Amino acid sequence: MRTDSVNLSETAVAAARRQITELYGERSVPPEPRRYTSKVKNAQEAHEAIRPAGDNFRTPGEVAKELSAEEFKLYELIWRRTIASQMTDAVGSSVSVRIRAVSSADEEADFGATGKTITDPGFLRAYVESSDDENAEAEDAERRLPTLAKGQPLTADELAAQGHHTQPPSRYTEASLVKALEELGIGRPSTYASIMQTIQDRGYVFKRGQALIPSFLAFAVIGLLEQHYPRLVDYNFTASMENELDEIAGGDHAAVDFLTAFYFGSANGAGDQDIARSGGLKKLVTENLSEIDARSVNSIPLYTDDEGRQVVVRVGRYGPYLQRELPGGEPAAPPAEGEEGGAQGDRAPIPEGLAPDELTPEKVNELFLGGGGERKLGDDPATGEPIVLKSGRFGPYVSSGERKSSLLRSQTPDSLTLDEALRLLSLPRLLGTAPDGAEVLANNGRYGPYVKRGDEFRSLDSEEKMFTVTLDEALALLAAPKARQRRAAAPPLREMGVDPLTEKPLVIKDGRFGPYVTDGEFNASLRRGQTPEELTMEQASEMLAEKRAKGPAPKKAVAKKAPAKKAAKATTAKKTAAAKSTAAKKTTTAKATTAKKTPAKKAAPRKATSTTD
Repeated sequence: MRTDSVNLSETAVAAARRQITELYGERSVPPEPRRYTSKVKNAQEAHEAIRPAGDNFRTPGEVAKELSAEEFKLYELIWRRTIASQMTDAVGSSVSVRIRAVSSADEEADFGATGKTITDPGFLRAYVESSDDENAEAEDAERRLPTLAKGQPLTADELAAQGHHTQPPSRYTEASLVKALEELGIGRPSTYASIMQTIQDRGYVFKRGQALIPSFLAFAVIGLLEQHYPRLVDYNFTASMENELDEIAGGDHAAVDFLTAFYFGSANGAGDQDIARSGGLKKLVTENLSEIDARSVNSIPLYTDDEGRQVVVRVGRYGPYLQRELPGGEPAAPPAEGEEGGAQGDRAPIPEGLAPDELTPEKVNELFLGGGGERKLGDDPATGEPIVLKSGRFGPYVSSGERKSSLLRSQTPDSLTLDEALRLLSLPRLLGTAPDGAEVLANNGRYGPYVKRGDEFRSLDSEEKMFTVTLDEALALLAAPKARQRRAAAPPLREMGVDPLTEKPLVIKDGRFGPYVTDGEFNASLRRGQTPEELTMEQASEMLAEKRAKGPAPKKAVAKKAPAKKAAKATTAKKTAAAKSTAAKKTTTAKATTAKKTPAKKAAPRKATSTTD
């Protein structure tokens, strides 16, 4: 279903209100049904909003056995948001306290605390909006403050100085970038997928996990546009252009007149007002061409080194590279004939996949390596091939022909010699053959030096052992059992006593995602504002009871694969051609069917209303 609608049919509204009454009581149902309107222009509202099917909604518990784990999570999300959209608002109260004190050095210091209590959860009973920010507070979190009065004298029982480090904003993902575009009024739901694909195809961003990392090419392009064509990259320009295109789609403007005024200009300002009245896009572009300095556009300054040379990134024909320049902007050495930048000693290529924020002064020095990104150490006496010291995304390494080897932790690029490089290229080192005929090797890996026989690995206690360990020593290591470095189980943070409901002992432990209370079978993470010291037995028992009521998460059913059949040989060319024709038809049909499916958009949830004490 292709829909961006937030509108529910009368049937769906009646089903939701009926189920709210059954599950949460009549107080949770507002007197009148709630109606919503989309904030996105040109939203696809020919269909109803995404909701549970039917005249009577089935709760997630009723469909759990019929769905896989992922399907269950999706259905539960749709059901909860649909139900919550027809429930009453959440009502609560908040109180802020400001305390001013004087230190022993006669310095005034202000302290603050904010408390919040929810008197009527309303729609929060069914749904609480989650956040991508791990440090964001949940909407249903409460923080209770003691009863205080204005001017009340206070005594400091204990003071603790706690450091706080701010975190940089998270990188955009495709989802968060689409959200930002929606807020700015740029694009339409039908264009967001193509926008995400275009910025990746053109090399403006690359993905690392889910994060979108900007490239140096993007910095150069944005620098050019902001310096010479600021109007074209202004958010208001893009949003106003969308509005005018909407008017053309609605028949309020003529498309040809708009395009003519926008490109060639118009005194009455038809099309975009600023660009049309300034002579149009053609004049804007052609007049500025002579003012653009390609060298400065493709230069991204980084910093000035201790010798007064400016280190810049240049975006060249074959990718970005580093350049060291004198204060006047000239290369630190005269450029070699046929090269884009300076001499080899003042130029270094930037490895592919290196993010701009990873280009620190230390990384820059490593990339230069005293030469232009690579340095020849000599020739291999055995093969005659040159041995070159290079730097990649994961650090410096030596290369000769098809052989490569990373530097050891004890080695530095500046001091590496030809003999040391030859030792590195000798890895992996063949020690001999085990009694079973398998080769025994010594090598350096991601987790340090090791010896290997077949699929068996054992770590070495030093990097030097890779070059000195004997076959007998390696076999002795491989024959010994693996020494697993297991941490001793940490003691519980607090022993609470016996749960009055289950008569099981409750303890609070420190887990990967923070403290949690457990009875040995079920675990419940402590909520925001709760501490292991202040958690009461009643709260812990209630949290675990909620976990037991939900039961274990449904396991995803794994479909059994049918045994593969051996393909029979075609006896005639006619049968082969017929099979290919049938397969082509099936492929075409499958592609055409898939292309029609488009992800649906969720309706935005309401926020809790709060009164202030």
